[in-house]
Amino acid sequence: MQHRVRHRWSTAVVAATAFALAAGSQGVAVALPQAPPEADREFASSFESGDPAPDWLNTVDTTPGGGKRASGVDGGYSSGIPGNVTDRVTDVRASAENTGGGEVKENLVDGEPSSKWLAFEPTGWVEFDLDSPVKAVRYALTSANDAAERDPRDWTLKGSTDGEEWTTLDTRSGETFAERFQTRIYDIDASAVAEYRHFRLEITKNGSGGILQLADVQFSTGDDEAPVPQDMLSLVDRGPTGSPTAKSGAGFTGKRALRYAGRHTADGRAYSYNKVFDVDVKVGRDTQLSYRVLPSMADGDLDYDATHVSVDLAFTDGTYLSDLGATDQHGFPLTPRGQGASKVLYVNQWNNVLSRIGSVAAGRTVDRILVAYDSPEGPAKFRGWLDDVALKPVKPERPKAHLSDYAVTTRGTNSSGGFSRGNNFPATAVPHGFNFWTPVTNAGSLSWLYDYARGNNADNLPTIQAFSASHEPSPWMGDRQTFQVMPSAASGTPDTGRDARELAFRHENETARPYYYGVRFENGVKAEMAPTDHAAMMRFTFPGDDASVLFDNVTDEAGLTLDRENGTFSGYSDVKSGLSTGATRMFVYGEFDKKVTDGASSGVKGHLRFDAGDDRRVTLRLATSLISVEQAEDNLRQEIPGGRDFEAVKRSAQRQWDSILGKVEVEGATPDQLTTLYSSLYRLYLYPNSGFEKVDGKDKYASPFSKMPQPDTPTHTGAKIVDGKVYVNNGFWDTYRTTWPAYSFLTPSKAGELVDGFVQHYKDGGWTSRWSSPGYADLMTGTSSDVAFADAYVKGVDFDAEAAYDAAVKNATVVPPSSGVGRKGMATSPFLGYTSTETHEGLSWALEGFLNDYGIAKMGEALHKRTGEKRYKEESAYFLDRARDYVNLFDSEAGFFQGKDAEGDWRVQSSKYDPRVWGHDYTETNGWGYAFTAAQDSRGLANLYGGRKGLGDKLDAYLSTPETASPDLKGSYGGVIHEMIEARDVRMGMYGHSNQVAHHALYMYDAAG
Repeated sequence: MQHRVRHRWSTAVVAATAFALAAGSQGVAVALPQAPPEADREFASSFESGDPAPDWLNTVDTTPGGGKRASGVDGGYSSGIPGNVTDRVTDVRASAENTGGGEVKENLVDGEPSSKWLAFEPTGWVEFDLDSPVKAVRYALTSANDAAERDPRDWTLKGSTDGEEWTTLDTRSGETFAERFQTRIYDIDASAVAEYRHFRLEITKNGSGGILQLADVQFSTGDDEAPVPQDMLSLVDRGPTGSPTAKSGAGFTGKRALRYAGRHTADGRAYSYNKVFDVDVKVGRDTQLSYRVLPSMADGDLDYDATHVSVDLAFTDGTYLSDLGATDQHGFPLTPRGQGASKVLYVNQWNNVLSRIGSVAAGRTVDRILVAYDSPEGPAKFRGWLDDVALKPVKPERPKAHLSDYAVTTRGTNSSGGFSRGNNFPATAVPHGFNFWTPVTNAGSLSWLYDYARGNNADNLPTIQAFSASHEPSPWMGDRQTFQVMPSAASGTPDTGRDARELAFRHENETARPYYYGVRFENGVKAEMAPTDHAAMMRFTFPGDDASVLFDNVTDEAGLTLDRENGTFSGYSDVKSGLSTGATRMFVYGEFDKKVTDGASSGVKGHLRFDAGDDRRVTLRLATSLISVEQAEDNLRQEIPGGRDFEAVKRSAQRQWDSILGKVEVEGATPDQLTTLYSSLYRLYLYPNSGFEKVDGKDKYASPFSKMPQPDTPTHTGAKIVDGKVYVNNGFWDTYRTTWPAYSFLTPSKAGELVDGFVQHYKDGGWTSRWSSPGYADLMTGTSSDVAFADAYVKGVDFDAEAAYDAAVKNATVVPPSSGVGRKGMATSPFLGYTSTETHEGLSWALEGFLNDYGIAKMGEALHKRTGEKRYKEESAYFLDRARDYVNLFDSEAGFFQGKDAEGDWRVQSSKYDPRVWGHDYTETNGWGYAFTAAQDSRGLANLYGGRKGLGDKLDAYLSTPETASPDLKGSYGGVIHEMIEARDVRMGMYGHSNQVAHHALYMYDAAG
């Protein structure tokens, strides 16, 4: 008999009623709560204990006539060996794991060979807990994707009934795997077969080297004839594993999620509408349906069937939401077919789905909540998870008084090195500010500073380990010049260790804006930050009398001095990543507003304890300098003088952002679209960053380009101090197509200052940086400041054009003294007419060089018109002629641009050329990615493809040829790189908008007519 509970009365009403009845039985007069209305107006479940539990598991909905709302779908989803019971695993523990790479222990039981567990040790162990004892007779191990020497070679499998006493089940030695993703099955010793709830795999030797890896572990009862469930599965489990951005083995929130899974057995359409909750919810005009969904897909499948999913609602009048024309927040149909066809759902990622269902269902009453799969083509297997299903009234959002309140700085932080969704961190700063101020969940990292969810704790809550000064241009370049503080409500002497001091929080208790960051932790501590250019104000509110602030840094390459008597501190930081070329010492100075009662320091770590007063609040003013501690103190005096309160600093930063964001106003946009727009504009104007300071009223900076004339001291830099304004933190290959034209268009005056700030690199160190981090970092292809600044000049932006032009000509004509500046291959390319394959990624260097030559030509032409100097006219003609040399690298037989050696031979024979292969000649892409990199001569490019129609056909093929992210196409890369996966999952052919080289491609349709 099925168990049905109407989820109507809230837990608060039930508790109040129980209390009233208990009190009334003792003769106390109490008022009973009013009976709930005929129908609730909201419902929510995250499938956790204490949440409403599903009323049905694995149960198909039925029509009024009793027929099943399913066809062509069964519950036969299994990628395992016969009798596999691994889906009954409830917990996994391991000796070690690679959390930073997402290669975690939970991947061993996800049924996906494409994910893996990795430990940076040659040996290791893993323990598995099941929901109940099983009698396993065999087990299987699956080899992982790369480096066969990391495979297990010797191991012992053990079983236990209690997790403490272990029985040896099988021992192996000298085992090997013939290929990647190979599953090998092993029998358990018959004498040891018994019911066990816990299993332990102890790996005592790998193939060789210091790394251990394994893709999957399976346990089997040996039941080869287990019947296939006749209906689609819909049941609660511990959530997905293997996502590059989500915590493994958990829901989006909490520790559980609802899994849907099955087998699409038909060739054509198949569907299943499974009922989950029995509810009684009245739909009003403002009712919103929301849920999170993670469709799963193994790397080799490429069918995306799991994205044909949605939550459906059955109403008491016999209608369904899927029949009423409801749409999600993006305007796509909220039906399984509609969601799948829209390609809006990313696989292996949690997706947020919202629908204002009141617009189509107001007045109806929801009777059942369903999970629905409906796909037009098969056969296929599919699997995914739902979480945070909610129905509640949500009033339409009123326009915000400040545009800066639409910007959310955590957007893009749900990323990793395996999949970029922005690769951002929640920087609070002023536009183009000297410093960023950010919470960090990974206080020991110089790359991914803030994990939105992937690094959550055992309760699936994010934790913050510090609030930090940062100067990170991107996680790939790495952070530098850091300094960390963290509030603590611990009694006695607080532990300054990262794990010990970290505090858990919920994102709903976090406010992340460009001008302000605030968070309330689970323990009651509240932390807030508001920025200025070189300084910040932090405010910590404590729940009790214990109030401390801790100090730390990413590495020990720093210094700290605490002045307990005056409530101040100073220090320096030499922390920097490997690509932070030219980074100099940073100094810091800070003052607290409350009396210090205790404190100590050792190396970079320390703490101060405070009498927080009646308001239990401690405020910190701090500033940085690249010149000296004294200058840091002066920067603080200039920007946050004593007596200025937190709210004043916050309002000042907000005014600066409102002014910038107000450059763009739109009509008719939804709140979600406005958040996208203004969050993106915030990112645009967060970079590049000022590197100069006011010293006695004059702009000066510590040079990251010139040699240091003297060593650093604990209080003063040894760098050369130069007059003027300098800007840093920009990679021109990454930005010349997008951000620089935007600066010229939206804020031309500021654009001129920014250009001059980068031309200052040339005036100081002899070259303009290709990638400023802050100095001359050797990364990416092309001296793309040439075309960026030329574009600004011909659009009327005012800056030192002559110096900018000279810097560009030097890039284009002089063999550079080091790999961090200028163009590579310059010793031969001007004479060959292209950069040969002798230069790494020579094709990319060549095509980017031709485009930059065009920029120099147009700038020279404009300078000649302004000055009349003959030199500019002659050089313009020369560079314009060079810009046409892109044709030298077009292989007409292959139909693509490809690399050519110094003898004039193609890198690959035309008949064997495959444009899908990544790397070699191409920077972070393949032949398709560089098929349209001749924006300077779109008509000439069209002619190479047979005319305007040919170009249009090529673009059509570009958008219809699927990127598969196959290891067979990794080319010169060591494995599948994240750009390949991102392009695959966009599902727009070879177009991958997350990769800069694609940004201009769709505009080439203009040249196709």
